[in-house]
Order: sequence, then C-alpha cells, then structure tokens
Amino acid sequence: MELRVLKYFLTVAREGSITGAANSLHLTQPTLSRQLQELEKELGQKLLVRGKYRVTLTQEGLMLRKRAEEIVDMVEKTEAEFSALKDRIGGDIYIGCGETDSMRYIAQIMRDIQLKYSDIKFHIHSGNAEDVTEKLDKGLIDFGILIQPIDLSKYDYITMPAKDTWGVIMRKDSPLAQKAVIKMEDLLNIPIIASRQMSRKYSAASGFLDWFGENFDNLNITATYNLVYNAAIMVEEGIGYAVTLDKLVNTTGQTNVCFRPLSPKLESGLDIVWKKHQVFSPAAEIFLTELKERFAQNN
Repeated sequence: MELRVLKYFLTVAREGSITGAANSLHLTQPTLSRQLQELEKELGQKLLVRGKYRVTLTQEGLMLRKRAEEIVDMVEKTEAEFSALKDRIGGDIYIGCGETDSMRYIAQIMRDIQLKYSDIKFHIHSGNAEDVTEKLDKGLIDFGILIQPIDLSKYDYITMPAKDTWGVIMRKDSPLAQKAVIKMEDLLNIPIIASRQMSRKYSAASGFLDWFGENFDNLNITATYNLVYNAAIMVEEGIGYAVTLDKLVNTTGQTNVCFRPLSPKLESGLDIVWKKHQVFSPAAEIFLTELKERFAQNN
C-alpha cells in the first residue's frame, strides 16, 4: 500500500463521494476510481459500496479507515519530528489525557515552554484510559495523563502532586442538593450516571468497591459516560445523578447543577506516563525534563 493511495481513500471516506474527493484532490474521477480499485485488488477486499450519488464503506472499509488514519498520523508526526531536527528547537508534542482539573499543572508547563521555545506546539487528545493507552502504545502520542488506577508495567511515569476528589453532580433543585456531602445511602434507589472508572474492572483498585461496600452491585446505574460534558447535560435534563470528579463542570452562577463531594472522602491520583525506552523528539525531551523538574519532590 502506498501512503498516497491511503490518503486518497481517506478523502473518499470523508467526502462520501468519488466525484467530490476527486475535485478535492485535483484528480480526474477515472484516475481516482482506478486507484481505489487497485487498492481493493491489493487487499483482496471490497472497501466501498458505490451508490448512485454516494459511496459508503463496507466493514472492511471501516477497518481500513481506522488503520489508514493511524498510519497517516504516524507518518506526519515522524516527518514533523525530523523536520524539527533541522531547524531551531521546535516541533510537536502529543499528549493524551482524561478529564481532570490537574491538567492545569500541565498547562502551566506548556505555557512556560512556549515562552522559551515559540516553535514548540502542543496537541491534546482527550479520552478515557483505554483511548489514551491505545494511542500511546501505537506511538501516536508521546505522553498520557491518566487517572489512577492504571497498569504501569509497560510505562515509565511521574506521579502528579494533586489528587482529584470524587462526588456527585446534580440539579440544584434536587433534594440531595441541600446536603453538604453525599453518603453511600444517599445514592441508593436514585438513578446514577456512572463514570467508566466506576466499572467493576477498575473499581477495586480505585477504591469504589471499598467505598460502596456490599451495595456496589445494587446501584441503579441508568447511564454511563466517558467524558463528563455529556454527563452534565444528562443531569440537567433530569436523567440522573452523575458520579464524577470535582471541578470538571461549571456549577457557579446561573448554572442548573451543583457538585457535592462523597463522604467519606474518595480521591484518585494521576500519573503522567510514556513508553519505556521511548526515543523522544527534542521538543518532547524538553517537556519531559520540565516535568521531572516540576514534580521531582513527589517521585
């Protein structure tokens, strides 16, 4: 497979039309069609269903799109890193992270680095732990910022100094909003919007099983989420109460929701991780050095 042809395929997938993709790529439609047919022949799979007005991807086409995006991202990242070697210190740093107020620590480091090295650019990918570690393992990002617990056996890491506090986001007109803290018995028999971090797969290590005790499996979980922005919308619309970390949702002023911490208190730490034996670009090395200097006293 040629990188050029993979880019053609991704353009067709994005445009949903061979004619539209050909115009975007400044190719003739017959030329583009021939390239796609040769790609299908090379892979031995039908990738596109050609309709009268649009083309759609087959299951094999969907799989190739995911792989092609990863390949193109990796090539562009590699080209950018080598380009940075030729010039003054600059380049791109790719960071994956979950939602956490402790991102402020990283943002401060990013700001200070860019004041010294204006040609260094940062790219943030938001996602849950599985999203971030998948991209980290494939080399698509340089660093991951992960909410504990996480299997660190494959990674080097630095533990951040702050911990995030778990609690409940609810409507301000909810009866529970009158309480200063939320206890386990308050969460029984109400609809819960649960973070993926609350699944049994993660709960033992994160402390949820201990916190809820024998009531963990009796929770009325009516919805789950990966990113808290969507959870907050569900709360506003009256779907339930979202168990989440503090300071991720605006609960001030005229907003319709509020946050109450769990009692007894439940916290999660954070780790900045990277692959063992990772060869970093000069820009990423600068970032790593700054991380170690800022957080050395915590490690």
